[in-house]
Amino acid sequence: MSGRCRQKTRHDNEKRRPRREGQKGQCCKGSPVEEDVRESSGRVLPIFPVEQYIGGEWHKGGGAERPVVSPSDGRLLGVVADADGDDLDRAVDAGRNAQDGWRRAGPGARAAALRQAAQRLRDHAEDLALIDALDSGNPIAGMRFDVTLGATLIDYFAGIATEAKGETIPQRGGRITYVTREPLGVVARLVAFNHPLLFAAAKLAAPLAAGNAVIVKPSEETPLSALRMAEIIGDLFPKGLLSVLTGGADLGAAICAHPGIAAASLIGSVPTGKAVLKGSADTLKRVQLELGGKNALVICPDADVDAAIAGAVKGMNLGWTAGQSCGSTSRVLVHESLKERVVDGIVRAFEALRLGDPTDEATQMGSLSTRGQYRKVCGYIEQAAAEGATIATGGKAEGLSPDGFYVRPTLVTDVTADMRIAREEVFGPVLSVLSWQDEAEMLDIVNGLDVGLTASVWTRDLDTAMRLTDRIQAGYVWVNDASDHYLGVPFGGVKSSGQGREECLEELLAYTEQKTVTIVPSGTT
Repeated sequence: MSGRCRQKTRHDNEKRRPRREGQKGQCCKGSPVEEDVRESSGRVLPIFPVEQYIGGEWHKGGGAERPVVSPSDGRLLGVVADADGDDLDRAVDAGRNAQDGWRRAGPGARAAALRQAAQRLRDHAEDLALIDALDSGNPIAGMRFDVTLGATLIDYFAGIATEAKGETIPQRGGRITYVTREPLGVVARLVAFNHPLLFAAAKLAAPLAAGNAVIVKPSEETPLSALRMAEIIGDLFPKGLLSVLTGGADLGAAICAHPGIAAASLIGSVPTGKAVLKGSADTLKRVQLELGGKNALVICPDADVDAAIAGAVKGMNLGWTAGQSCGSTSRVLVHESLKERVVDGIVRAFEALRLGDPTDEATQMGSLSTRGQYRKVCGYIEQAAAEGATIATGGKAEGLSPDGFYVRPTLVTDVTADMRIAREEVFGPVLSVLSWQDEAEMLDIVNGLDVGLTASVWTRDLDTAMRLTDRIQAGYVWVNDASDHYLGVPFGGVKSSGQGREECLEELLAYTEQKTVTIVPSGTT
């Protein structure tokens, strides 16, 4: 049975037949779905997958039904029955059965399958970008980039599949000792709602390249593109090697506790990361975490001010995820001498951004992705004002969809280091400005939190750049830049911002186990 409503799919690149306008349908469980809404551009919305992908087949989940609603306008996109414990057991068993043959196929065969998967995602980029725009509220242009980036990361890990190398160690008397790297078995990757397809695609790549079976759990808020991805690429891999299970915290906890899963990784919040660590303790799982931050962007008195303003806006990732990004540089610490110019420049840039329908090509920033996130962000803005900060621009958006979760790009000034807005991750389009005069005091503010994912320093002086990057406690520090990632460059945080590094060789090696073998010639004593 297909995981999609009323239409079987094939894992090829054929075009879908457009349906008649006005036609209504039933999803696979009999719940009504708006199947045939046409956008103003004339595009027909895809029929969304609503089932669990387990063992190479589609199954109705055994858990509770969950409506999936577009955060930009409240339309119903589908109703998904979440996976339950039996579904998880089936996925683990299927992964075990498929994994040994996949391991023995060798890195060349694994790389070839991954490259095919990357190309299929590129071939379906428009479909996947539209799904994510509707499901997450992010602009379609950014979601198109996400598909491309996800495919690029799959290609990257296909290219380094042979780099999970061992070593030989010199011995005496003809003895040989060598070390190999073997896959862990069945692993799980739990990904966040802000980049649904990008994370689902990119995070299966390293474990598959290393020879593992993978269970992908997308966010319960944005599950549709991960399920569609399984339709597109699932047949490229041995049956059961890849599963996609949807669900909330209960499913995440079951994954962490499952004795048949060798490793669990999370992209998410700090509290969720701590829950994953605790939940994985009894089974001694490998755990890799890429968690949140309250990232600082430091503007020194000698900085190129216009470039720093542009960097502060860019660093918020507003046109990509409406600021819902763990790496967003959401604290600007500007030298007192430049504060007025920087504030004025950011206000102008924020007010020029076009906020609107995420499926509109002209939209520069979409909606927040969930009702809970919308309430949280609005609450932080209100509390900042109550604590004495100034809302220089932004706040709740007016005049857009009454059922959409829209917040304008918001700049908060007159912020002090003890305010909640300066200490806690908002995960939305809210940028706080703090001023400084003494470098040592500024560094105390930058490093005074229990997170350290990214940071950004703006200066023309190399000595200043080297001194500050050495003293700032963060996993990734840009100088005169923000937000950009580079292929093969480790990304990850320090302190409570996570453990492990991703997007690099270290991520591949994290899904392997070393085995040491010593061979003693017969008759040797």
